[in-house]
Amino acid sequence: MEIVPLLQRLIALDSTSTRPNRPVVDLLEEVVRPLGFETRRQTWLDEEGIEKENLVCRRGPDAPEGLALLGHTDCVPYDPAWSEALAGTVREGKVFGRGACDTKGFIACAVAAAAAAGRAPARPLLLLFTADEEAGCWGAKRLLEEGRVRPRFAIDGEPTSLVPIRAHKGYAAVDVELSGLEGHSSYPELGASAIHAAARLVADLTGRVQAELAQLRDPLFAPPHTTYNVGMVEGGKARNIIAGRCRFTLEWRPIPDQDPRLGLRLFEEAAARVEAESGGRIKVAHTPMRLDGAAVTPAGAEIVRFLEEETGNASRSVPYGTELPELAAMGAEGCVFGPGDIRVAHRTGEHVEIRELERCAAVLGRAIARFCG
Repeated sequence: MEIVPLLQRLIALDSTSTRPNRPVVDLLEEVVRPLGFETRRQTWLDEEGIEKENLVCRRGPDAPEGLALLGHTDCVPYDPAWSEALAGTVREGKVFGRGACDTKGFIACAVAAAAAAGRAPARPLLLLFTADEEAGCWGAKRLLEEGRVRPRFAIDGEPTSLVPIRAHKGYAAVDVELSGLEGHSSYPELGASAIHAAARLVADLTGRVQAELAQLRDPLFAPPHTTYNVGMVEGGKARNIIAGRCRFTLEWRPIPDQDPRLGLRLFEEAAARVEAESGGRIKVAHTPMRLDGAAVTPAGAEIVRFLEEETGNASRSVPYGTELPELAAMGAEGCVFGPGDIRVAHRTGEHVEIRELERCAAVLGRAIARFCG
């Protein structure tokens, strides 16, 4: 099976996380069933009422062993002005388009490797195509909750430039809303600005609280500690009105062996200080969005050593999150690995080199032979 034509077909299907991913699942099921895979779907509605699906493909015995190759079918949004976003343009030895490296490139490699591997493995080969990784790894969490997928080894496809990634930080986030008292801006003492209070809260979180978190370190990572970030802020009605409301998003990326709820507790303590300092005129509410822990596979694990030997690249860690924690919770010894550079993912001009696709498919083929027999 040719990798590039399949990747182009996948890119042509808009699978932004805000849309149903069924067209991608339909295409993948159409492609893998003739390869001897049994398939089934998990279907649900997301928080916006949009239908999402996982596709579970198995070739070989239904047993808790073998190898899983996992790729997420959803992508981040793209700039409508980017004419190549759904084109899968080939030039300069690269394929361009949204999802080219994150992670439709890996998916195409996995299918091509499975096609070349034959149809009768001694141990199961699983192709897992998930939904909503970009929105919170919800597809992988659905697979974990169901409890039917139990591979012994797993490769989580992400753009790692073919470097094995054995560890990454967790991801946690909350939506925060501050309520104050509106009033005429010429009489500040008559109101309580939610925006001013939010500024004090953010300064506390990214200053004193961040310094406290920085005392807990893990040398695997750069930066070696949990980090806070405020990515969005909005509030107020007009420049001459004391703001009665302010909202912001807070995320943090906990290091391994640290409960992600620590970052939440420190936030709650900082919020309580802001409320107390206001004399009760400011209220801080928050809604947890995610509290995902970190993932670490030992350096000596068989899957890690295999990928290091096959690529000649030493394994390392990254500060971003993947579906590796869910695979580990399924009982798999896992590693993150795939074609493409994470630095061009999520950007206009996203692309993947064809030679990396071909090399990745070859490595995955040898992984199938090694772990499925």
